[in-house]
Amino acid sequence: MKKLSLIGAVLMFLLSFAVSAEMHADAALEHTKAAVEEGKAGHGPILVEHATTALSHAKAAAEAAKGGSKTHMDAAVKSLESAIEHGKMQGDEHVKAATKAAEEAEEHLKAGNK
Repeated sequence: MKKLSLIGAVLMFLLSFAVSAEMHADAALEHTKAAVEEGKAGHGPILVEHATTALSHAKAAAEAAKGGSKTHMDAAVKSLESAIEHGKMQGDEHVKAATKAAEEAEEHLKAGNK
């Protein structure tokens, strides 16, 4: 009976971990999409806010991901870091670069969240 309880507890833990990773990936995608929209509107500082939130969720999702999903999540993290870096700089060319990086992150998040 104790073994059965232990196995059940382990399975519940693993299931909750997987659900948590998916929730982080979904949140990262939602904020990345918002960052892209703000970038297209020329709002660099708001892009940075959304990209920063997306980055924290993407990092959490990357920790739990495996295989191809992990590769895409790691690439999304790098793209979001680039979006934040460019979004903090002055000038339209940096907002465009930040938007492009956020778009790349969006594609990686979609691919990694399948």
